[in-house]
Amino acid sequence: MFYFFLPALFSYRTLLVAAAVIPAVFLMIKVYRSDHLERESHSMLWNLVIAGILSSLIALVAEKVLSLLLDLLVPDTSPLYNVLLYFGIVAFSEEGAKFFMLKRRTWRSLEFNCQYDGVVYAVFVSLGFALWENISYVMTYGFSTAIIRALTAIPGHACFGVFMGTLYGIAKKVELRGQDDISKAFRVLCVVVPALLHGAYDYIASMDSSTWFFIAFIAVLFVISYLLVNKMSAKDKYI
Repeated sequence: MFYFFLPALFSYRTLLVAAAVIPAVFLMIKVYRSDHLERESHSMLWNLVIAGILSSLIALVAEKVLSLLLDLLVPDTSPLYNVLLYFGIVAFSEEGAKFFMLKRRTWRSLEFNCQYDGVVYAVFVSLGFALWENISYVMTYGFSTAIIRALTAIPGHACFGVFMGTLYGIAKKVELRGQDDISKAFRVLCVVVPALLHGAYDYIASMDSSTWFFIAFIAVLFVISYLLVNKMSAKDKYI
Protein backbone atom coordinates (compact mmCIF):
# COMPACT_ATOMS: atom_id res chain seq x y z
CA MET A 1 0.00 0.00 0.00
CA PHE A 2 2.86 2.40 0.82
CA TYR A 3 4.30 2.01 -2.67
CA PHE A 4 0.94 2.92 -4.17
CA PHE A 5 1.13 6.38 -2.58
CA LEU A 6 4.87 6.88 -3.16
CA PRO A 7 4.64 8.41 -6.67
CA ALA A 8 2.01 10.93 -5.53
CA LEU A 9 4.06 11.81 -2.45
CA PHE A 10 7.17 12.26 -4.56
CA SER A 11 5.29 14.46 -7.04
CA TYR A 12 3.94 16.66 -4.24
CA ARG A 13 7.38 17.12 -2.68
CA THR A 14 8.82 17.88 -6.13
CA LEU A 15 6.11 20.51 -6.60
CA LEU A 16 6.97 22.07 -3.24
CA VAL A 17 10.65 22.29 -4.10
CA ALA A 18 9.86 23.75 -7.52
CA ALA A 19 7.57 26.36 -5.92
CA ALA A 20 10.38 27.28 -3.55
CA VAL A 21 13.09 27.46 -6.22
CA ILE A 22 11.40 29.04 -9.26
CA PRO A 23 10.91 32.59 -7.86
CA ALA A 24 14.59 32.80 -6.85
CA VAL A 25 15.75 31.51 -10.24
CA PHE A 26 13.48 34.00 -12.03
CA LEU A 27 15.03 36.94 -10.16
CA MET A 28 18.55 35.59 -10.74
CA ILE A 29 17.89 35.53 -14.49
CA LYS A 30 16.53 39.10 -14.44
CA VAL A 31 19.64 40.44 -12.67
CA TYR A 32 22.00 38.36 -14.83
CA ARG A 33 20.44 39.52 -18.11
CA SER A 34 20.68 43.14 -16.97
CA ASP A 35 24.47 42.78 -17.02
CA HIS A 36 25.05 44.25 -20.48
CA LEU A 37 28.76 45.05 -20.26
CA GLU A 38 30.46 41.76 -19.34
CA ARG A 39 28.51 38.86 -17.92
CA GLU A 40 29.97 36.68 -15.20
CA SER A 41 31.03 33.08 -15.77
CA HIS A 42 28.59 30.31 -14.93
CA SER A 43 31.09 28.84 -12.46
CA MET A 44 31.22 32.17 -10.61
CA LEU A 45 27.42 32.39 -10.44
CA TRP A 46 27.10 28.81 -9.22
CA ASN A 47 29.72 29.44 -6.53
CA LEU A 48 27.78 32.52 -5.42
CA VAL A 49 24.60 30.48 -4.98
CA ILE A 50 26.57 27.95 -2.93
CA ALA A 51 28.02 30.85 -0.91
CA GLY A 52 24.46 32.04 -0.25
CA ILE A 53 23.42 28.60 0.98
CA LEU A 54 26.46 28.45 3.27
CA SER A 55 25.68 31.93 4.58
CA SER A 56 22.21 30.71 5.61
CA LEU A 57 23.82 28.02 7.75
CA ILE A 58 26.20 30.55 9.33
CA ALA A 59 23.28 32.88 10.06
CA LEU A 60 21.26 30.05 11.57
CA VAL A 61 23.98 29.29 14.12
CA ALA A 62 24.49 32.98 14.93
CA GLU A 63 20.76 33.54 15.38
CA LYS A 64 20.39 30.53 17.70
CA VAL A 65 23.25 31.66 19.95
CA LEU A 66 22.26 35.32 20.03
CA SER A 67 18.58 34.49 20.59
CA LEU A 68 19.50 32.47 23.67
CA LEU A 69 21.42 35.46 25.02
CA LEU A 70 18.51 37.78 24.24
CA ASP A 71 16.09 35.50 26.11
CA LEU A 72 18.33 35.66 29.15
CA LEU A 73 18.73 39.43 29.10
CA VAL A 74 15.39 40.83 27.89
CA PRO A 75 11.85 39.60 28.72
CA ASP A 76 9.94 38.61 25.59
CA THR A 77 7.04 40.77 26.79
CA SER A 78 9.17 43.91 26.51
CA PRO A 79 8.69 46.14 23.43
CA LEU A 80 12.49 46.20 23.19
CA TYR A 81 12.58 42.43 22.63
CA ASN A 82 11.24 42.47 19.06
CA VAL A 83 13.38 45.45 18.12
CA LEU A 84 16.55 43.69 19.26
CA LEU A 85 15.41 40.39 17.77
CA TYR A 86 14.55 41.63 14.28
CA PHE A 87 17.01 44.50 13.86
CA GLY A 88 19.91 43.33 16.01
CA ILE A 89 19.90 39.55 15.72
CA VAL A 90 18.04 38.32 12.66
CA ALA A 91 18.89 41.16 10.27
CA PHE A 92 22.56 41.57 11.15
CA SER A 93 23.16 37.82 11.42
CA GLU A 94 21.71 37.16 7.98
CA GLU A 95 23.05 40.19 6.14
CA GLY A 96 26.41 39.90 7.90
CA ALA A 97 26.69 36.23 6.91
CA LYS A 98 25.80 37.06 3.31
CA PHE A 99 28.40 39.81 3.16
CA PHE A 100 31.06 37.58 4.73
CA MET A 101 30.58 34.94 2.03
CA LEU A 102 30.20 37.57 -0.70
CA LYS A 103 33.46 39.30 0.12
CA ARG A 104 35.31 36.04 0.68
CA ARG A 105 34.32 34.76 -2.75
CA THR A 106 34.51 37.88 -4.93
CA TRP A 107 36.56 40.75 -3.51
CA ARG A 108 39.87 39.65 -5.06
CA SER A 109 38.35 37.90 -8.07
CA LEU A 110 39.69 38.96 -11.48
CA GLU A 111 36.10 38.82 -12.73
CA PHE A 112 35.15 41.71 -10.44
CA ASN A 113 36.00 44.40 -13.00
CA CYS A 114 32.71 46.28 -13.46
CA GLN A 115 30.67 48.21 -10.91
CA TYR A 116 27.43 46.35 -11.73
CA ASP A 117 29.21 43.10 -10.91
CA GLY A 118 28.70 44.01 -7.25
CA VAL A 119 24.92 43.94 -7.76
CA VAL A 120 25.06 40.59 -9.56
CA TYR A 121 27.26 39.03 -6.88
CA ALA A 122 25.24 40.27 -3.91
CA VAL A 123 21.87 39.35 -5.44
CA PHE A 124 23.04 35.84 -6.32
CA VAL A 125 24.36 35.30 -2.78
CA SER A 126 21.13 36.70 -1.33
CA LEU A 127 18.96 34.53 -3.55
CA GLY A 128 21.08 31.47 -2.77
CA PHE A 129 20.33 32.25 0.87
CA ALA A 130 16.62 32.76 0.12
CA LEU A 131 16.44 29.63 -2.03
CA TRP A 132 17.72 27.38 0.74
CA GLU A 133 15.65 29.14 3.39
CA ASN A 134 12.56 28.86 1.21
CA ILE A 135 13.01 25.14 0.61
CA SER A 136 13.25 24.63 4.38
CA TYR A 137 10.07 26.63 5.05
CA VAL A 138 8.09 25.05 2.23
CA MET A 139 9.03 21.48 3.13
CA THR A 140 7.94 22.20 6.70
CA TYR A 141 4.79 24.28 6.20
CA GLY A 142 3.56 23.34 2.71
CA PHE A 143 2.58 24.87 -0.61
CA SER A 144 0.72 27.90 0.75
CA THR A 145 3.97 29.03 2.35
CA ALA A 146 5.66 28.85 -1.07
CA ILE A 147 3.13 31.28 -2.53
CA ILE A 148 3.45 33.76 0.33
CA ARG A 149 7.25 33.65 0.36
CA ALA A 150 7.42 33.92 -3.43
CA LEU A 151 5.64 37.27 -3.13
CA THR A 152 7.40 38.55 -0.01
CA ALA A 153 10.54 36.89 1.36
CA ILE A 154 12.31 36.06 -1.90
CA PRO A 155 11.83 39.52 -3.47
CA GLY A 156 12.78 40.92 -0.06
CA HIS A 157 16.12 39.09 -0.03
CA ALA A 158 16.71 40.12 -3.64
CA CYS A 159 16.07 43.77 -2.75
CA PHE A 160 18.44 43.60 0.21
CA GLY A 161 20.99 42.15 -2.21
CA VAL A 162 20.50 45.03 -4.65
CA PHE A 163 21.29 47.60 -1.96
CA MET A 164 24.25 45.56 -0.72
CA GLY A 165 25.54 45.05 -4.24
CA THR A 166 25.22 48.71 -5.22
CA LEU A 167 27.32 49.74 -2.22
CA TYR A 168 29.69 46.81 -2.78
CA GLY A 169 30.40 47.89 -6.35
CA ILE A 170 31.15 51.43 -5.17
CA ALA A 171 33.44 50.06 -2.42
CA LYS A 172 35.43 48.11 -4.99
CA LYS A 173 35.67 51.10 -7.34
CA VAL A 174 37.02 53.50 -4.71
CA GLU A 175 39.44 50.88 -3.37
CA LEU A 176 40.98 50.52 -6.84
CA ARG A 177 41.41 54.31 -6.83
CA GLY A 178 43.44 54.09 -3.63
CA GLN A 179 40.70 55.42 -1.34
CA ASP A 180 40.90 52.63 1.24
CA ASP A 181 39.14 54.47 4.07
CA ILE A 182 36.16 55.36 1.89
CA SER A 183 36.06 51.78 0.61
CA LYS A 184 35.94 50.45 4.18
CA ALA A 185 33.10 52.85 5.01
CA PHE A 186 31.09 51.59 2.04
CA ARG A 187 31.79 47.98 3.05
CA VAL A 188 30.32 48.74 6.48
CA LEU A 189 27.28 50.23 4.75
CA CYS A 190 27.03 47.02 2.70
CA VAL A 191 25.88 45.34 5.92
CA VAL A 192 24.21 48.22 7.77
CA VAL A 193 21.82 49.40 5.02
CA PRO A 194 20.46 45.94 4.04
CA ALA A 195 20.26 44.98 7.73
CA LEU A 196 18.14 48.03 8.56
CA LEU A 197 15.83 47.27 5.63
CA HIS A 198 15.71 43.62 6.63
CA GLY A 199 14.96 44.52 10.24
CA ALA A 200 12.17 46.87 9.15
CA TYR A 201 10.75 44.12 6.92
CA ASP A 202 10.63 41.57 9.75
CA TYR A 203 9.45 44.05 12.38
CA ILE A 204 6.56 45.32 10.24
CA ALA A 205 5.60 41.73 9.36
CA SER A 206 5.42 40.91 13.07
CA MET A 207 3.06 43.77 13.92
CA ASP A 208 -0.64 43.16 14.44
CA SER A 209 -2.93 44.54 11.72
CA SER A 210 0.00 45.62 9.55
CA THR A 211 -0.96 43.78 6.34
CA TRP A 212 -1.43 46.81 4.10
CA PHE A 213 1.52 48.64 5.59
CA PHE A 214 3.65 45.55 4.98
CA ILE A 215 2.45 45.26 1.37
CA ALA A 216 3.19 48.95 0.81
CA PHE A 217 6.66 48.53 2.30
CA ILE A 218 7.40 45.56 0.03
CA ALA A 219 6.07 47.40 -3.03
CA VAL A 220 8.18 50.51 -2.40
CA LEU A 221 11.26 48.42 -1.64
CA PHE A 222 10.82 46.41 -4.84
CA VAL A 223 10.25 49.49 -7.04
CA ILE A 224 13.34 51.25 -5.67
CA SER A 225 15.41 48.08 -6.11
CA TYR A 226 14.13 47.59 -9.67
CA LEU A 227 15.04 51.16 -10.55
CA LEU A 228 18.47 50.70 -8.95
CA VAL A 229 19.13 47.59 -11.02
CA ASN A 230 18.16 49.40 -14.22
CA LYS A 231 20.23 52.46 -13.33
CA MET A 232 23.34 50.53 -12.30
CA SER A 233 23.06 48.35 -15.38
CA ALA A 234 22.64 51.29 -17.77
CA LYS A 235 25.54 53.23 -16.23
CA ASP A 236 27.84 50.26 -15.77
CA LYS A 237 31.52 50.80 -16.52
CA TYR A 238 34.83 49.05 -16.03
CA ILE A 239 36.59 49.86 -12.75
